[in-house]
Amino acid sequence: MRILTGITPSGTPHLGNYIGAIKPALLRQSQGEALYFIADLHSLVKLWDAKLRQQYILELAATWLACGLDPDKTVFYLQSQVPEISELSWILNSVAAKGLLNRAHAYKDLVAKNREAKEDDDHAITMGLFCYPVLMAADIIGFNADYVPVGKDQVQHIEIARDIAGRFNHLYGEAFTLPQAIVDDDTATLPGLDGRKMSKSYGNTILLFESAKRLRKLINKIVTNSLPPQAPKQTEGCSLFQIYRAFATQAEQQDVAVRYANGIGWGEMKQLLFEKVDAELASARERYEYYMAHPAEVADILDQGAQKARAMMIPILDKVKVLSGLGRLV
Repeated sequence: MRILTGITPSGTPHLGNYIGAIKPALLRQSQGEALYFIADLHSLVKLWDAKLRQQYILELAATWLACGLDPDKTVFYLQSQVPEISELSWILNSVAAKGLLNRAHAYKDLVAKNREAKEDDDHAITMGLFCYPVLMAADIIGFNADYVPVGKDQVQHIEIARDIAGRFNHLYGEAFTLPQAIVDDDTATLPGLDGRKMSKSYGNTILLFESAKRLRKLINKIVTNSLPPQAPKQTEGCSLFQIYRAFATQAEQQDVAVRYANGIGWGEMKQLLFEKVDAELASARERYEYYMAHPAEVADILDQGAQKARAMMIPILDKVKVLSGLGRLV
């Protein structure tokens, strides 16, 4: 069973990324043949600062390694270091229906916004954004991945990859496995400092590897209601409890729920939350700081991963080229 996970370097990882994507993905290291990649080619669609891209790539790679990704037991690589992905993407573009891509959520949403603003439908929309699902299909079917863990909003991309793979198989012969999405309905979505979903776009995040001092300060800023100590409180809808629940055991959650009913003070709860989050991340924070201080070591790990990824993908691409009549005359 081949499981593939990719994440775009679009910002410094925060607690929401860790709970919603990184931690669940790393639990699958032992469930099959696991591939993890940093989707730097995808980041070209929205990020046009080269230095910032390099920074985000290093931070993301250091994060995965610090959180427990084992490069000896997995394939961990930088997307742009596997040129076969880009080559396959063009081949897939030749069989991907434009109507299929017209229905991609990201493209449709931008077209709708342009219409609301009375602009041309394709105002400020690049071909990179339009063809994004085809590159994602190359990421997936280029390795004949069986399963791809995604959030609910990404399921469509797996469906598009299946459609494109099926179209190629129909035209030229069986080359690709049809991937399946893994959607974990139990994965938590963390609230941010203001109670809304933790997101860079809202500016309400807690970065994953803040110092202990800074982590405490940010947790103390989380918005709560004005109920005084001793007043019974509800766990439902409480940002502090929602974040705590993502790090705590079931027994710990039940204990704190009782303390809510008995009137725990917000200062006490924030201290509990700080201690719980810091305890889980303290050792990973040290490893992260090490990798950030040794970028050459991170680069070597990614280089080795890219070599393994290419060794896996080249035979698949060679078969695709033979089936489609490309390459050197025999």
